[in-house]
Amino acid sequence: MSQPSNLFAQMRQRNVFRIGTMYIVGAWLLLQFGEVMIEIMELPMWIGRALVVLLALGFPFVLILAWVFDHATQEANTDHNDPSGTDLRIKASRRIDTAIIVVLALALGTTFLFYDRADREPVSGPLTTELSTLQSEALSSPNSAQISPPKESDYLLIGNLVDFTGATGKGSQAWGQAIIDASNWINEHGGVAGKLFDLDTIETSYLVRRALPAYEKWLTQDVVAIQGYGTNIGMALKDKVAQNQIPYFSSAYAASFSAPEGNPGIAAPAPYNFFYGPTYSDGCRGLVEWAKKDWQRQGRSDKPTYVHMGDSHPYPNSPKAACESYAQELGFDVAAPIIFSLIPDDFTPQCRRLKELDIEYAFLANLDKSVASILTQCAQLSVSTQFMANIWGFDENVMREAGQAAHDVVWVMGATHWNSSAPGMYTVRQISGMSDPEQSKYRSVHYIRGVCSMFFLKEAIEVAAQQGPITGTAIKSAMYQKSDWVPAGLEGVCRPATWSASDHRGVTEVLVYRASVRGETRDQTVDELFASGQISMAHAFTANIPRRPEWLGY
Repeated sequence: MSQPSNLFAQMRQRNVFRIGTMYIVGAWLLLQFGEVMIEIMELPMWIGRALVVLLALGFPFVLILAWVFDHATQEANTDHNDPSGTDLRIKASRRIDTAIIVVLALALGTTFLFYDRADREPVSGPLTTELSTLQSEALSSPNSAQISPPKESDYLLIGNLVDFTGATGKGSQAWGQAIIDASNWINEHGGVAGKLFDLDTIETSYLVRRALPAYEKWLTQDVVAIQGYGTNIGMALKDKVAQNQIPYFSSAYAASFSAPEGNPGIAAPAPYNFFYGPTYSDGCRGLVEWAKKDWQRQGRSDKPTYVHMGDSHPYPNSPKAACESYAQELGFDVAAPIIFSLIPDDFTPQCRRLKELDIEYAFLANLDKSVASILTQCAQLSVSTQFMANIWGFDENVMREAGQAAHDVVWVMGATHWNSSAPGMYTVRQISGMSDPEQSKYRSVHYIRGVCSMFFLKEAIEVAAQQGPITGTAIKSAMYQKSDWVPAGLEGVCRPATWSASDHRGVTEVLVYRASVRGETRDQTVDELFASGQISMAHAFTANIPRRPEWLGY
């Protein structure tokens, strides 16, 4: 017994236990950081597993090295008759203890930062107004509290995945708020098919790992349908919603979601995925058609150049190959893609690359914050490229943020705008009042598209209820009952849509708008800028994209 006891005492004296503890805490911190980076960079999951294995294998080697080096150090520096050697060992131990505390604090802080919000799921209840604090803006309506809670059998659970704090910017916030406001408005006006929406809104911060637990929770609560945000999240849930027969209405318009029966060699089946608007691929095709017309208008006979610009991420990558192929078909010289981050950064190298290649037309496939950043930086370098932006890459807020750098940018519009005089804008403004009773807020084009998405779901549920129980299968079937469909009350706001059992490309009409920006924009609100005429938008072109079979899912 004396030998093990003596070994234990020596391990304590030589700080082996302290070094081991520090390694475990540091490994914990590294694993948390690695999980986040794997999620953001869309890396394969085997990288995470490999990291765990490497850290586990490294543990015994760290203990052995701690023993060997501490022993060698003590032999070299310690005179057993000199008490200063003992003091040095004590000081070294205290430094290690301090390091352990610091690393442990970092690990706990990281855990709180990345996991705390995901664990605080919104309160589920029979009414939309019983939402989490993330929906506090929606709950500001004084009328919401006047609805008395119905029985559990009298409401329909609708899942709502939103990104209010992640990388996607104001566009995602506008969309998520539109879903909340539209649900509250529908409830205040009698609900749907004699029932009320119970909208359970969950913040994902654009991370798949936060969406998956929400989905599993909803499965246990008989969710009827889901409004989802994010291409990466939609892809992660595509097979699951098909297996569980839950209609998934998405803000993501990836062409891979448009092939309900699949398309061999192109896209896997996505029978329960729906979205309102042209696919990202069709949107880019529409912009390329506009570019071809613009080139001809200039009287140019040589070949224009085209380049795709975006991050290496499912959203910007979605239309890349399809649009490059169509650009070549229309006679463009297609340059190699230029990568720039979804998160604003120093994009000077990318702007210089555009100048070096003398690119005439560039498709910006990223989101609003990133697009505003690269527009500003390229303008500072006097880049003359004509920029074209995806449907989520440009809006009124980008015009304000980028200022005159956003002048003449063209982009895909999916619905009308806030200052439109369309008849259905009366309904949209009433819906906006659910979270803004004073009607003081300007709502972006993304908000209006979100309202359209919720109303298509509403009317599909009404059709399903007329034919029997409201189930996911019944809602899916109801989506095929109408053609050139515009929800009642939203005339002139939402574009006519037609879904079929073999083709979920609901809208193939691409509206191309052009931005006009004059003068300084940062010191005024979007509403003030429109009122003064400093920013404006105008319809520039309409492309009617054919439903070519080879483009289904591509």
